[in-house]
Amino acid sequence: MPAESPSTARSSPSGPPPKPGSQSALRERNQHRVIAALMSGGPRTQAELARQTGLSTATVSNIVKSMAVTGIVSTVPTTSSGRRALSVVLNDNGQVAAGIDIGRRHLRVVLASPNYRVLQEASVPLPLGHSAQDGLAAAADLLDTLLEDGGISRGALLGAGIGIPGPIDRRSGTVVQGAILPEWVGINIHETFSERLGVPVLIDNDANLGALAQVTWGPHGAVDNLMFIKVGSGIGSGLVLNGALFYGNVGITGELGHTTINEHGLICRCGNRGCLETVASTSTMIELLSRGGSEPVDTRRIIDRALTGDTATLRVIDDAGIAIGRALAHMANLINPETIVVGGPLTDLGEILLGPIRRGLSRHAVPIIGETTSVCMSSLGDRAEALGGAAVVLAQSGLSPALVGST
Repeated sequence: MPAESPSTARSSPSGPPPKPGSQSALRERNQHRVIAALMSGGPRTQAELARQTGLSTATVSNIVKSMAVTGIVSTVPTTSSGRRALSVVLNDNGQVAAGIDIGRRHLRVVLASPNYRVLQEASVPLPLGHSAQDGLAAAADLLDTLLEDGGISRGALLGAGIGIPGPIDRRSGTVVQGAILPEWVGINIHETFSERLGVPVLIDNDANLGALAQVTWGPHGAVDNLMFIKVGSGIGSGLVLNGALFYGNVGITGELGHTTINEHGLICRCGNRGCLETVASTSTMIELLSRGGSEPVDTRRIIDRALTGDTATLRVIDDAGIAIGRALAHMANLINPETIVVGGPLTDLGEILLGPIRRGLSRHAVPIIGETTSVCMSSLGDRAEALGGAAVVLAQSGLSPALVGST
């Protein structure tokens, strides 16, 4: 599409619509493209917006100036590749998106504005083995509480992005066999949550939402090929390939936790033997470190023991990290990601976990892939999946007519 001519004029919402093919119509279409890019990816520099929309840098600059004058966006000085730049941020228009992360033992809900600002956030524990109805009721109650605490009307809620720890068949919207929540298998999550919450609902695997969060909320917005791995009660991964989430044929991708590590190992919940989850999940670490101990072990205690140098804990983490790195190497050999981001409840371990993961990756990947693939810990901690849920709502520009319509 050709670039629009330089202009800071804005068509009046109360005036007649621009004629198709006119300069004003072209300006509106270009402006909508910039807004859609900001909604789908969060704050961006003008150069990043130009690359993402295909518009010229001059056109983007003029659009940003026009929208800044009318209050649609704000610009903040930043640096990009060592140079001074302007980061473009959508202003708050009163609408909010909800991100809901439902885990095996936890629930987290965030409320975020279209300018990617967290307005409200809370988490609560869930009982082990909770049913879909129990999880739904807890999510609905916590969402209502956050809306009330923030003084936000329900009418301002654009929708809810919900992450579930298990494979989801995108054809039917159901959780399939192999999920961390076996009580949820076969349930149509979309229908169940849409009816209860009363807003548009978008359901995805939690690792996919974690990957989306890295390229929207995290520092990896310019990375086109990224792999996010969540190490928790289960081990899953989300893939961003060529700048978009990758779903494969029916939506079941990134099941890294079911990579065979030891063909003579323990039986996994998926029915196979010796899967990565049986040797490297937090559940396995807890089981190993609880043997013969008088005190209960949980994820927080694993982190605390590791940080104080407990030998047994460090050995368990080292073994798990090397196994994770080996599984990642097989995936990296296939897709050659630029960056692998490690998330989940163990992010506070930092290099204690990243070190053995890198060793496992280097040992089993093609040398040049091992050398050129960056492995880092998620800066979003255990918030990533809920933030990704909010991001997937904001990415649906059709859910925000007030913002797009105001242009």
